[in-house]
Amino acid sequence: MSTTEEVPVLIRRSAARDRLVGTASRLFYGEGIRGVGVDRVMAEADVARGTFYRHFDGKEDLVRAYLEGADRQIRDGVAAVAKQISSPAGFLAAVAHGIGDEVCGAGFRGCPFINAAAEYPDPQNVIHQTVLRHRAWFREVLVDAFRRLGATSHEQSADSMMALRDGTMVAGYLGDAQRARAVLLHGVTALVAAR
Repeated sequence: MSTTEEVPVLIRRSAARDRLVGTASRLFYGEGIRGVGVDRVMAEADVARGTFYRHFDGKEDLVRAYLEGADRQIRDGVAAVAKQISSPAGFLAAVAHGIGDEVCGAGFRGCPFINAAAEYPDPQNVIHQTVLRHRAWFREVLVDAFRRLGATSHEQSADSMMALRDGTMVAGYLGDAQRARAVLLHGVTALVAAR
């Protein structure tokens, strides 16, 4: 699977839309999705109600745009790493280091996808489905890397790295971020060595 696969999204671009998504992303990530209303997003983005509804059907549509923006950013980052590092072991290590750097970064508040799934637990909900699409893509990236590495059980190795990533995101937010990063790097190193 290509690490540069794009999410097909038909959107109307405008400065107002970009402000809405940027403001929503900051507020939703920093304060939680359900805790922030669209009136506040519109006010802080300095966008009128009519303009908001020209771009979005409602709050869930805005939340989806926020998550799809986070997804695109991660896909672009993974594609850049894949372009620079052809070795599957080096690629997996670089991905793990990137996750570790994110966890230790200023303002880290956990994984936006895990956070969104916790607020929208219904698997049929558009927000939950957006989270699942992102996770399926990332898992396939890992499966492909472990397959190229020659791992005997590339699917199980990918699932193990996903679990390490998820645990690191939670532990990094709730506890010692440096320790969570170290555990992630140790675990990924062990997975790569085990093949």
